[in-house]
Amino acid sequence: MTVSAMYPGTFDPITLGHVDLTRRACRLFDRVVVAIAANPGKEPMFTLEERVALAEGALKDIGNIEITGYDGLTVDFARENDLQVIVRGLRAISDFEYEFQLANMNRHLTDEVETAFLTPTEKYTYISSSLVREVATLGGDISEFVPKNVKKALMDRCKSS
Repeated sequence: MTVSAMYPGTFDPITLGHVDLTRRACRLFDRVVVAIAANPGKEPMFTLEERVALAEGALKDIGNIEITGYDGLTVDFARENDLQVIVRGLRAISDFEYEFQLANMNRHLTDEVETAFLTPTEKYTYISSSLVREVATLGGDISEFVPKNVKKALMDRCKSS
């Protein structure tokens, strides 16, 4: 049986923590869709198209993935694309309550999709897109937190702001 999963998120921008979880998910599942949420309510720094392009650049060496943008409910996207599993990352205990609620809501909405939690490699546990954006905006070095293509895009965006 082929098992397909999605790794949803805003990815504004994609970090090395996201890359780590994607690689690990690709070892567990036959097909992984990195599903980038439009999520206009969050007022992202990068457009959906830019976030998709940044993810494509960061993940270009992985074979069993697809990268796409989406809008709407994650479980609807999963069902429409024959994805049986939603992969979510847990960096710290503080993530657990929200992720637990989200997984239970998704289970309430459909019993066709399961949620699998992965924890990041230790060196990525403190990295988040919002912290990376803040450090970049304030002129800090983000080299250890994001792929090279993302660092360039962030630095260019911060210079133009």
